[in-house]
Amino acid sequence: MPHAQLDPAARQALAVTAVEAKTRKDLSWQQLADSTGLSVAFVTAALLGQHPLPEAAARSVCELLGLDEEAVLLLQTVPTRGSLPGTVPTDPTVYRFHEMLQVYGTTLKALVHEQFGDGIISAINFRLDVRKVADPEGGERAVITLDGKYLPTKPF
Repeated sequence: MPHAQLDPAARQALAVTAVEAKTRKDLSWQQLADSTGLSVAFVTAALLGQHPLPEAAARSVCELLGLDEEAVLLLQTVPTRGSLPGTVPTDPTVYRFHEMLQVYGTTLKALVHEQFGDGIISAINFRLDVRKVADPEGGERAVITLDGKYLPTKPF
């Protein structure tokens, strides 16, 4: 039976422990995800406290990271989601995503509503992908795909 968390502190502490173990063992997020059969974005988010993992996946990553049975159990709980405090993020990478939504959020909203009507893009039925591609002008570019199911607003 799925269990929910009341206080996010335990998952936040486990996230710190998992990242420390990942670093000590020189593992990549992709290696951890490969052991589960799930996407790298989902497993990374789960280890950072944003999703529950199925039991087999929790066992697999805990074995690779050298984490105990308590961690296996905790990784299966439904977390209190939301990894950012209410203030503007200070980490430069996270801030740039915040900035992108500040600049393009109303544009995205307008385009989504024009193409789909009134509703939302689900973050539950969702896929995330990050790829590095060559920039024709030199250097590299990040291609980030946010793929969420559209859920129309239903009058009642």
